[in-house]
Amino acid sequence: MTAPLPNASQPSTSRPRSARITDAWQHKGLLARALLPLAWIYAGLGSLRRSLYRAGVLQSWRAPVPTVVVGNLIAGGAGKTPVTIHLVQALQARGWRPAVISRGYGRATSGSSAALEVTRHSDPREVGDEPLLIAQRTNAPVFVANKRANAAQAALSAHKDIDVLICDDGLQHLALARDLEIAVFNRQNVGNGWQLPAGPLREPWPRPLDIALYAGEPPVKLARCGAAAWPVDRQLADFAIAKDGRRIPLSSLRGRRIHAVAAIAYPLEFFAMLEAAGLPQARSSALPDHADLADPQLLARLGLVDSGAPTMETPVLLCTEKDAHKLWRIAPQALAVPLQVQIDPAFASYVHSRLHALVSAPHTPQPQKD
Repeated sequence: MTAPLPNASQPSTSRPRSARITDAWQHKGLLARALLPLAWIYAGLGSLRRSLYRAGVLQSWRAPVPTVVVGNLIAGGAGKTPVTIHLVQALQARGWRPAVISRGYGRATSGSSAALEVTRHSDPREVGDEPLLIAQRTNAPVFVANKRANAAQAALSAHKDIDVLICDDGLQHLALARDLEIAVFNRQNVGNGWQLPAGPLREPWPRPLDIALYAGEPPVKLARCGAAAWPVDRQLADFAIAKDGRRIPLSSLRGRRIHAVAAIAYPLEFFAMLEAAGLPQARSSALPDHADLADPQLLARLGLVDSGAPTMETPVLLCTEKDAHKLWRIAPQALAVPLQVQIDPAFASYVHSRLHALVSAPHTPQPQKD
């Protein structure tokens, strides 16, 4: 089972600012109430935008193959990328030929409108850390572009056998039409139920959904969404991966001094999972999501630069699989610990059946959901 989140008293970790913000979003406290006027403006603008798409004033581009969006309704990480990987692999096992499209958040090439194909050897700074991880774990075509429609068009042009598109993130990106919407919820659920910035929600809740996946308790008011729903169990693999591809059993690291680093939305959860695996940290470094781990000055301040041949006294540097390819450029001794998700096989079977129904019938536009 997923380890409980550590609290602010954990001695090895300074609590990041992002954690304090998400804590505030869990309650209708003074800070959240003070931000309500801004939340009303945000909600109003979002409602207007959705109305313009429904009225046809703003147009959505529809792909010639079924499109599945895996996204979230809350700000911050909800575990979309591991779910996307799980779904792609499950569809591949059932004979589908999926491609993944993404904006590639945090990439240095976001200023260009061109679509880029992500390969196993791409630079994460150019294509984004999450698209690179998806490409490496699935071997599926992966394309990134500022406009997801551009990424989709490039993928379909380069790979004629693609028969389904999986969009990693983008529930709110109505410029791309979709046939199935999958919302992923983390253990923060829907927080205080308010929209940004007074709460974590990007959209009003509840709202119609095809599928909901959740860690911990089901989201409140889930029954009103008409969604098929399954729990997600997220846990670390029992091994770490070295830069040369070797698998190191986590059990062999017990008793060693551990320095853990994570540049993800909820780094404290990664640290807690390591501790639950018998790897308490002598030091842990929580960095902003998508931080540039190839920045020598940052790593020098954190003491992460390779200082020579490791000894039994040298701390073992552990990171998330998402961070590894950026970190390895400057700290090749780091070991990446993969995050694995387990979902009832009925989830993949349900998606398969929905997709089969779509390709068996004329592919007609579906109404956008509010």
